[in-house]
Amino acid sequence: MNHRDSEKKKIKIEFGPEVNAAGESDIPMPGADAGGDAENRFGTASAGDASLEAWKKLQDDNKDLLQTLQRRQADFDNYRRQSEQRLAKEHARGIETLAEKLLPVLDGFDRALAAYNDPAVQEYAKGVELIRKQLWDVLAKQGIERIDALGKPFNPHLHHAIESVETNEYPDGTVTQVLQQGYIFHDRVLRPAMVKVSSHSESAASGQG
Repeated sequence: MNHRDSEKKKIKIEFGPEVNAAGESDIPMPGADAGGDAENRFGTASAGDASLEAWKKLQDDNKDLLQTLQRRQADFDNYRRQSEQRLAKEHARGIETLAEKLLPVLDGFDRALAAYNDPAVQEYAKGVELIRKQLWDVLAKQGIERIDALGKPFNPHLHHAIESVETNEYPDGTVTQVLQQGYIFHDRVLRPAMVKVSSHSESAASGQG
């Protein structure tokens, strides 16, 4: 082998691995990998933005749903309270109506007991009084109250005066006699007491002065 052949072989050994059979270089073009990395970075950034937007939308939807549920709960609570109040009023009105119809029965018992003062009928009177007490206990448990009128100052909201009596035994404008009992149901007057009211005459008043 001469010197020229040795140089050719040496050149081939040094540069052969860098050129393929088609004569194309295996060395990547400048910027090729960088371009691919940039594309990956841009793609990842876009995906991240989309995920962030979806997360924000999910939060907004969740907030709207929570507010809707709270409004629905408040509406339901209001409806329940109104229903309970309406039922309570209807229940009270039913008791009130029944009591108004039973008050004359109590009046009948009162008259019957007042009429039988003869000792011969005391046992009969005790039976009538027991029945009246049973009836009154039923009404009292439902909230019915009797108006305490005798000896009290006349109150037009509680008393119905049918007669004015001139007397100095009571202060002027005092209930001297109850002719028919009055009753209250939960601060509502079912029936005012029918009463007589004291009135001082001018001569009596001047005599006292």
